[in-house]
Amino acid sequence: MMTWGDALFLLPELVLALGASLLLIAPVVGRGETRRSGDSAKWAMLALLAITAGAVFLSSWGVQSVHQSRGFRAMFALDGFSLFFKLLFLVILALVTLLSDGYLRGTRYSAWEYYSLLAFALCGMFFMASGIHLATIYVGLELMSLSSYILAGYFKNEQKSTEAAMKYFVLGAVSSAILLYGISLIYGVTGTLSLVGVSNAMATLVTNDALMFGIMMLGAGLCFKIAAAPFHVWTPDVYEGAPTPVTAFLSTASKAAAFAIFARIFYVGVHHFRLDWQYVLAIVAALSMILGNLAAITQDNVKRMLAYSSIGHAGYVLLGIISVSEMGLRGILVYSVVYVFATLGIWATVLMLQQQEYAGELVDDFEGLHRRAPFWAFAMVVFLLSLGGIPPTAGFIGKYFLFYAAVGAGFGWLAIIAVLMSAVSMFFYFRLVMAMYLREGREDALPAQGTLRFVAAICLVVTLLFGILPSPLIDQARISGRGVAARAALVTPNGR
Repeated sequence: MMTWGDALFLLPELVLALGASLLLIAPVVGRGETRRSGDSAKWAMLALLAITAGAVFLSSWGVQSVHQSRGFRAMFALDGFSLFFKLLFLVILALVTLLSDGYLRGTRYSAWEYYSLLAFALCGMFFMASGIHLATIYVGLELMSLSSYILAGYFKNEQKSTEAAMKYFVLGAVSSAILLYGISLIYGVTGTLSLVGVSNAMATLVTNDALMFGIMMLGAGLCFKIAAAPFHVWTPDVYEGAPTPVTAFLSTASKAAAFAIFARIFYVGVHHFRLDWQYVLAIVAALSMILGNLAAITQDNVKRMLAYSSIGHAGYVLLGIISVSEMGLRGILVYSVVYVFATLGIWATVLMLQQQEYAGELVDDFEGLHRRAPFWAFAMVVFLLSLGGIPPTAGFIGKYFLFYAAVGAGFGWLAIIAVLMSAVSMFFYFRLVMAMYLREGREDALPAQGTLRFVAAICLVVTLLFGILPSPLIDQARISGRGVAARAALVTPNGR
């Protein structure tokens, strides 16, 4: 039975669920023109995010003052790790909402339903961040995934959008089934779905083929969610076919949520079996970095190029998972932040071109951008340098922690591959830089929408600030990682 303390812990999720439902029914209960009122929907969504942020802080302040039921404590955690990702999700959704504003204005699709789906996806991501029970994590993952499938095909009268949604749904359903079967095998061997309980049970086992197979299937399902090779085949088509703001959401918020549960599960739940699964994930990481970066070189479509780039970045984050160390966990948290802001800044530039009667999806569309829009060209260069890990951008700091963690865990060869592939990535990133600065383009100016300029400015400031003064982010990542480290310490070692 849920207590008052449980309800307080779930306050942000309850607010989101209620708010998303109200957004969904607003066009029905409101006036006829409400359905097309994009401004009202945008402000309603931003108000919901602000209220949710207040609920997050309120629930965190009440952690020590209320009593949780015993069953609830085994399923839901409100620690520094979950708060870090919840606040990051809120910032991402606020920026995606601003990115979506102008894009939705020129369409006949309901903004209310669009923002409602984003809110439901955010609710699922909140459960993923706080879940310390495989059932809770799975429910949150599916809530986010189902909302994402619909968002990918939101422009249902456009063939590419519909095709992207169908591919995403079919492959996502298969991956969810694989993940669920892996969870069932883990439960069958350990007798529990609590991450701490699973890890305690594993500490008493010398070897178990069914358990190892379950962990591999669980990892395969999670690798699909982060678009790691060879589970990446959906990524280029979905990124290209989905509406651009949805692509921005999938490449940032959805990935960050998957990183969170990946770290939580493998740091706490299967920590004792790391000698068995580390090398498998090392191969996956190497494949992701090599395939993602090499395939991106051949792409002329910017959305597909960034899709393959995101596959490579999933490989970088896996270095932090494999290391199973404090440095690796800190690297995951730092890299999640720097990757999100650099990627959102790039999508803001793509949207700016799309709104000025340019396709905005081809490398050639960026020709001469430095003369028509100097701010956007400079910001784009900074974002690309950050993704490439070049100082003094924030991307360098994130990659430094991940590469250092891999070397410390005995995977120096993998760190060498990561460095080489980072160098390769600069080749296709600089294709855009060359198009912007070394090629002639149209002479007309490109005035951008105010919300796009605001998003790009925020991303630019964060990318440069954390690159020059990284200490606040690093310290916060260290503090936030204690939640996972503390739960990992609850595991009884078996002396191996």
